[in-house]
Amino acid sequence: MNREQKAQVIQDVAGALRESSAVFAVDYRGISVAQAAALRTTLRGTDATFTVVKNTLAELAAGEVGADGLKPLLKGPTAMTFVRGDAAAAAKALRDFRRSTQNTLLEFKGGWMDGQALSPEDVDAIAQLPSKEVLVGRLVGMIASPLSGLVTALNNLPAGLARQLQQIADQGLLGGAAAPASTDSSTEE
Repeated sequence: MNREQKAQVIQDVAGALRESSAVFAVDYRGISVAQAAALRTTLRGTDATFTVVKNTLAELAAGEVGADGLKPLLKGPTAMTFVRGDAAAAAKALRDFRRSTQNTLLEFKGGWMDGQALSPEDVDAIAQLPSKEVLVGRLVGMIASPLSGLVTALNNLPAGLARQLQQIADQGLLGGAAAPASTDSSTEE
């Protein structure tokens, strides 16, 4: 790789780092070309890319964008997953791949998200989070629940008032005096 090609790789990686909401670093030792292709296809569905970059070039790119927390992770064979979509979905895809190989491939090294370095445990915790869509659905449900209860209560107010008025009317207390009691005073002549 000549100097111009290296400069282009650094710019590409720096651009990917800027555009990513999260970056996960994994040890890719032992992964076959077919497995890597299958993983790339899976990650594409989560709007993430799986890329192997020479560590020295990745370090230079990380330094260029201020992601210095990634530099310690760039030791040994390292592949980077650049996530532009749902970080939890991408981390799950990596974790599920690792599980499918009996945890022998793709060991989490750590990552970078929201300007903070992530430990391998952090990446694993992100993988256990529900997807963004599920979290949004739960939030909408939490917001809607009290509102639907309020709507139900407001809808029940007129019906409840009508029932109370009917009970009062049945007791004869509505409209002033109570209805006279009927007396049976018939006399025979």
